[in-house]
Amino acid sequence: MKKDSKIYVAGHRGLVGSSIVRELKRRGYNNLILKTHSELDLERQEEVENFFKRERPEYVFLAAAKVGGIMSNKTYPAEFIYNNLAIQVNVIHSAYKFGVKKLLFLGSSCIYPKHAPQPMKEEYLLTSPLEPTNEAYAIAKIAGLKMCRYYNDQYGTNFISVQPTNLYGPNDRYDLFNSHVLPALIRKFHLAKLYMTDGYKSIKDDFIKRPMKEFPENGSNEDIDKFLNNFGIIKKEDGETVVNLWGTGNPKREFLYVDDLAEAVVFLMEKYSYREIGELINIGTGEDITIKELAETVKDVVGFGGKIEWDSSKPDGTPRKLLDVSRINELGWKAKTPLSEGIKLTYEDYLGK
Repeated sequence: MKKDSKIYVAGHRGLVGSSIVRELKRRGYNNLILKTHSELDLERQEEVENFFKRERPEYVFLAAAKVGGIMSNKTYPAEFIYNNLAIQVNVIHSAYKFGVKKLLFLGSSCIYPKHAPQPMKEEYLLTSPLEPTNEAYAIAKIAGLKMCRYYNDQYGTNFISVQPTNLYGPNDRYDLFNSHVLPALIRKFHLAKLYMTDGYKSIKDDFIKRPMKEFPENGSNEDIDKFLNNFGIIKKEDGETVVNLWGTGNPKREFLYVDDLAEAVVFLMEKYSYREIGELINIGTGEDITIKELAETVKDVVGFGGKIEWDSSKPDGTPRKLLDVSRINELGWKAKTPLSEGIKLTYEDYLGK
C-alpha cells in the first residue's frame, strides 16, 4: 500500500474498524474511505456495488460484522448468520468485480471446533463440530474465509483472511446484553461499584451515557433493582453487593488488545499476499487465562469491593480457546500489550478519560 492509496475500512465505527483507522493514520495513510451505516448499508447488494463502482477502493479492510456474546448469540442466531453472510457476500464480490488489489477479511477464533486440540492451529478448521452457542456466527465467518479462498483460486484475487482471538479495547460495546465477556465484566463491576457506593442517581447517569433501551430510565428504585438483578448485579438484604456470573469460571480464554490487532492486520496488508499467508492466519497473544481469573482482574481494576458468585447452571461455552500464533510470529509480528494494562486502558475508555 502507498500512503495515498484509496483504502476502504468497512465497519470503521466499531471496535476493530476504529482501531484500524487509528493505526492507518498513525502510519501516514491519508486517503481513507469511511462510510456510516446510514450512508452505506452493506447488507444491500445494489448499494454496495454502486459504492465500489463509484469509489474504486484499492484496498479493503472488512471489519464490519454483527457481533455479541453468548446471550445474544443464543437469542438471535438467525440475525447473526443472515447479517454477517449478507455483508461478507456483498463486499467480497464487489471487491472482485471492481478490481480491488487486496482485501483483508476479519474472521474469529470461534470458527474452530469446540473440542479442537489446544493451542488451535489453522489446519484444525472444520475437523469436528462447532460450539453450539455461537454456531450461526461461526458458520457465517467460515463462509467468508472460504469465499475469499475460492475467489483467490478461481479469479486470482488477493484476499487474505485473519482469525483474531477475543478482542477488547477502546470503543468497545459495553451493552450488558450484546457485548462480549470482557467489556460486559467491566460494565457489570462498574455498575456494581456504583450500586454499592453512589446509589441510583449515578447508575442512571451511567445509562444516560451508555443507553440500553431496556433500562427503566423513569422507573422507581425497585425497577432499577429488578433490571440490575436480571444481569446478575444484586444487593443483598445485609447491604452486600454481589455480581453473579454465568458458568463455572473454569473455561480458558485468550484476549488481545485491539490496537495490537490493528497493528497486525496493517502489517500483513503491507507485506504479505494470499499466496504467502494461505487460507487463513491466526492473530493472538499465545497466552490464555480462566474466566474466573479474568473476572478477578477486572474487579480489581474497576475497584469493586463486593463478591463474585458463579451460576454453574448457565453454559460455559467452549472449554478452552487458545490460538497457535507461531505462523504470524514467524512473519515478524507479536502482541505487546499485557492483559492487565489493556484492561486498565479499556476501563479508562469506559470512564471517558
